[in-house]
Amino acid sequence: MTYRPGWMAAVSLAALITAGCASGSGSTPGVTAPHASARTTAPKSVPYNLYTHCGIAYAKVGNRYYQATVPLSDGSGNPPSGWGNPYQQGTLTFVSPTRAIFTDKAGHRVVFTLVTSGGHGRTIESVCA
Repeated sequence: MTYRPGWMAAVSLAALITAGCASGSGSTPGVTAPHASARTTAPKSVPYNLYTHCGIAYAKVGNRYYQATVPLSDGSGNPPSGWGNPYQQGTLTFVSPTRAIFTDKAGHRVVFTLVTSGGHGRTIESVCA
């Protein structure tokens, strides 16, 4: 057999990796691996321009509408003081299949809930009419 300097290092490394994998097999008493259904995915965040011209009531994402859990207005159908008009630039974070949270650099935070097909059918356009 011909001696190769890197061969022994490769065999040693493979042995260490195999031993490390075997020791992490979940055989520790009282510790169980989480079930696939218990795993969560990280929330997805996207840049978002929130329409604020008539107050903060809805967010449209594609063909889906999300309703603000607490609509915001100045009382006259405008965005509250400190909000941009007609849009506020920020981030929309989808924390679940039916919930999204808008945040921006000014510290605003609005929670939105998906309007299902059985919802009241209002759209952003009808809110401002």
